[in-house]
Amino acid sequence: MTRAAWSTCVVLVVAACDQPGVPPDDPLDAALDAEVRGQLTQWGVVPIGALPPANPALVELGRALAFDKILSGNRDISCATCHPPSAHGTDGLSLSVGTGGTGVGPARALGAGRRFIPRNAPSLLNQGLRSPYIFWDGRVSGVGAGPFQKPANVTLPAGLPNILAAQAMLPVLNRQEMRGEAGDLDVFGNPNELAQLADSQYAKVWQGIMQRVLAIPEYVTMFAAAFPAKSPQSLGFQDAATAIAAFMTNAFARSDSPLDRYLARNDFALSAEAKRGALVFFQRARCASCHSGPLLGGQGFANDGVPQLGPGTGNGAPLDRGRGEVDTLPSNQAWVRFQFRVPPLRNVELTAPYMHDGAYPTLEAVVRHYDDVPAAQRSYDVTQLSPALQGMVHNDDVTIAAVSATLDFRVRTPFRFTDQEKADLVAFLKALTDPAARDLSALVPAAVPSGLPVQD
Repeated sequence: MTRAAWSTCVVLVVAACDQPGVPPDDPLDAALDAEVRGQLTQWGVVPIGALPPANPALVELGRALAFDKILSGNRDISCATCHPPSAHGTDGLSLSVGTGGTGVGPARALGAGRRFIPRNAPSLLNQGLRSPYIFWDGRVSGVGAGPFQKPANVTLPAGLPNILAAQAMLPVLNRQEMRGEAGDLDVFGNPNELAQLADSQYAKVWQGIMQRVLAIPEYVTMFAAAFPAKSPQSLGFQDAATAIAAFMTNAFARSDSPLDRYLARNDFALSAEAKRGALVFFQRARCASCHSGPLLGGQGFANDGVPQLGPGTGNGAPLDRGRGEVDTLPSNQAWVRFQFRVPPLRNVELTAPYMHDGAYPTLEAVVRHYDDVPAAQRSYDVTQLSPALQGMVHNDDVTIAAVSATLDFRVRTPFRFTDQEKADLVAFLKALTDPAARDLSALVPAAVPSGLPVQD
């Protein structure tokens, strides 16, 4: 090699290593890269495109509403209480704590006479990026501006622009999450007028929230800026939901991970360990048969034998049948029981605990579960949970048999991963983290128009 060629090579390597997230000591392996890139192509893992320009006034309105407890019946919980930026858009709890609780994020605790929300709070990171399903059971689904599949007991208003806005209509109706129970008093000792309404009066609940919000002059100004073509009299909660969705979509979009830089043809962006882990993920472990596409998941459902814990929900309580409670077709109910939404994996490192009920606190624990699902069902270690939940695990033989009856065929046989394969797989999952997602504290407003506390 000539001196000039050698100098050029050194410059290229140094330039690559100067890029964020580049492992400086990993030599390139052309054969390994060719195999990894082939798998990425096969499974449709492509860069996430830029978001369309957002209306700043709409996003700022959504930010205020997302952090304002005035949307809850008791004025004691906001959207951000269970999805705080400090916990990367989730709450760090296995099962969430709704209205009546105290604290934010992992420190939140149940109030007197309250019970846990039956499921884990999904992270808001990248939730606005074209996923066709929302909620662990997929009870809201659709693409673009809909129409949206939604719970049978609710009719969504027209004009919702996307699935995240459709989702934002529902937590304010849920008595445990935000609305409160009949007879509740709010934080000022006043009757909770939203909780006094019957569940069938969901439209009046939305109207009642908007009456509260539009009684605040600052909100009237913010809505006018976000929706200049609408009069205050024509505004509905669907407009508030649209603003909340705009904020969540734009504020929580993070897609500059080492994997993204690798997709942009930077061969140094992934470590050799992460590249080997990618091959375990796409080939031996068959993870990509569920976790594929740009978001690495979000398009389907599976019963992966996750331990059942918590109060349960629907007709199956104290168990949680997941998709089996939503799909009303008799021909489907037998095989969708205990299926849950396959979550997108981008930034997954930051969104513990994992699974629909937060059964596992670390990625390492998740990998051990998938290594041998039948054994994991029988030997679940309850000490992974907070003491308040350890007595709420349903690991009796009858429950395990019921979950096993519809267990996904892809996890029925143990994989028997080596320790190195497990470590490599976790390294690949951590390579899905955008460094900018680690600190989201700038998203928290200093105050909200209602004057209610933002973080307490």
